[in-house]
Amino acid sequence: MGPVTNTVYNNYLTTYTPKPLTKYDTHKKSELRKVYNSIVKLNKDEPWYLPTTSKDTQRYAVDLKENARDLRNTIAQLGGLEKDGLFRKKSAYSTDEGVATAAYIGPEDTGTEVPDFQLEVHSLATSQENLGFFLPGNSRAALSPDTYSFDVNINDMNYEFQFSVGENETNQAVQERLVRLINNSDIGLRASLAESEGRTSLRLTSEATGLTGGKDYIFAVSDDHTSKTHGAVEYLGLDYTSREASNASFSVNGEELTSPSNHMTLDQLFDVRLTGISSGAQPARIGLKTDVESLTDNVSHLVGGYNDFIKAASNYLETQSRSRQLIKEMKGIASVYGSSLEIMGLNLEEDGTLAIDQDTLRRTAVHTRDINETFGSLKNFSNMLLRKSDQVSLNPMDYVEKVMVAYKNPGHNYPNPYITSAYTGMMFDGYF
Repeated sequence: MGPVTNTVYNNYLTTYTPKPLTKYDTHKKSELRKVYNSIVKLNKDEPWYLPTTSKDTQRYAVDLKENARDLRNTIAQLGGLEKDGLFRKKSAYSTDEGVATAAYIGPEDTGTEVPDFQLEVHSLATSQENLGFFLPGNSRAALSPDTYSFDVNINDMNYEFQFSVGENETNQAVQERLVRLINNSDIGLRASLAESEGRTSLRLTSEATGLTGGKDYIFAVSDDHTSKTHGAVEYLGLDYTSREASNASFSVNGEELTSPSNHMTLDQLFDVRLTGISSGAQPARIGLKTDVESLTDNVSHLVGGYNDFIKAASNYLETQSRSRQLIKEMKGIASVYGSSLEIMGLNLEEDGTLAIDQDTLRRTAVHTRDINETFGSLKNFSNMLLRKSDQVSLNPMDYVEKVMVAYKNPGHNYPNPYITSAYTGMMFDGYF
């Protein structure tokens, strides 16, 4: 993905449905070829439609695709892409999630007992924050009309930002322009406005935390040697560090450690995120849940992913008539396995979501000797969801109300990029 496309995609994710990327969002050439061949076949057989211009409809289509991707990734994270891998994923526990959360990332068959870890957190890693002067927001900026610039040094790179100040522009107008300029640059720095009693200040915060390589800062702002007119840094106060970056301080099994990040791994077995400071009582313990607890967790995550997809589609019932068809199809998939799911404690609700009877689910898990036999219908259900999520992700426009122009000539049709171009254009529309 090129730099321009990457920036557009990040903007589109931030605008519509911010979701974290996972390892399942990367693909082999063979997988991309399969997607391409599916697109070619889809475009060859699809009728001609008028282009969709409604912003609400475009938002719905983009949102639909991202929620389908999220459902697929939920199933993938549970081992659903591997033969006999579903529901065999081990789960980690933390006795104090206010201090740290944990996920198991080690091998499924270790051959040895996985150890527990005792964790105490003394301080969290923090980001650097620069806070400018609080200036009267509605007052005219005391910068002469001109083109100004300043430099930001971050991640061993220097970036120059240029902006113009017009006649009679207010302080807030200039600050808001810089907020957009910096946030759109995607250099690891986030800008925002702080307000207090009619005065506004430009706040700069690093996305990274902690200090590495012997440095005492993450970023520095200056216009001492910039190419355009200088003076904006001093006027706005952008070089004042209101909070210095710091490393996390913690101990694992009594050994004192530091880290520039609040996210780390323990012995290549657990993915740990520090969430708070220990209270001074017992240290948090990180370890593996029992097989029964892991199994019920996996089922709960699958149901949660399914319910999230249904709820996301339900948000558009009043504005997008075709969303009702999608919910009906998803509900139909669940109803096929309805009686089998009920035995496990999964009950289909009127709105298409699944409710979990934890006691029944746990009893089923406790008496399970063969996962494939006991949870076979649930695995088949997840496979159907996987295929459905792939279909929706490939062509979310299938669930958009469209005006058809004409069918293609049977037997004489040919591949064209019309359908996928209509969707892809939504990522770029209005961006440049």
